[in-house]
Amino acid sequence: MSSNEERICEDIVRWSRSLFERGFTVGSSGNISVRLDDGFLSTPTNSCLGFLEPERLSRLDAEGRHIGGDAPTKELPLHMAFYAARPTARAVVHLHSTCATALSCLADVDPDDAIAPVTPYVVMRVGRVPVLNYTRPGSADIVPLIRERASRCSAVLLGNHGPVVAGTSLEGAVFAAEELEETAKLILLTRGMAVRTLDAVAVADLENSFRLR
Repeated sequence: MSSNEERICEDIVRWSRSLFERGFTVGSSGNISVRLDDGFLSTPTNSCLGFLEPERLSRLDAEGRHIGGDAPTKELPLHMAFYAARPTARAVVHLHSTCATALSCLADVDPDDAIAPVTPYVVMRVGRVPVLNYTRPGSADIVPLIRERASRCSAVLLGNHGPVVAGTSLEGAVFAAEELEETAKLILLTRGMAVRTLDAVAVADLENSFRLR
């Protein structure tokens, strides 16, 4: 293992622990992957993000085949679908964070964008967040649904399941996942109120100034 790969493993462990300790994921839920120059690293199946060990992270080749470490997360299909659709993606974070998952269960959210532009930061860091139809966790049925959307969106909500966010770095993907959760919380807190969202001009200005890659 190269020194760069060792550093990435340590980063995965550090950010995973941070998410777990702050309640963005619980138990053995959630998974993270990072694209390497010659393959991928991912959190192992049935692992707790708060107690990962760098040497046990799953190592995958460029085709997503398991070549080292513990067996990878069963959610690998959704990670690989994001990487295929977004060549600039270097990391994918999938959580079961409470408020974003709650939005994924509501029947009256906009399936094309469940996250209204209530703050500039959700536009800057996350963008549009469509809701995908429910598929069984780990099923390859999710792949065409993600590929259809991920070339235009860096984040999705899996129906009745939770958020998936891609980023050009691990840190960026984590920050975007956190922003998505906090915005979902704001949306739920203000449900039924007369909310003032950013208008189309403001959203366009933010999108042009802070283009997501």
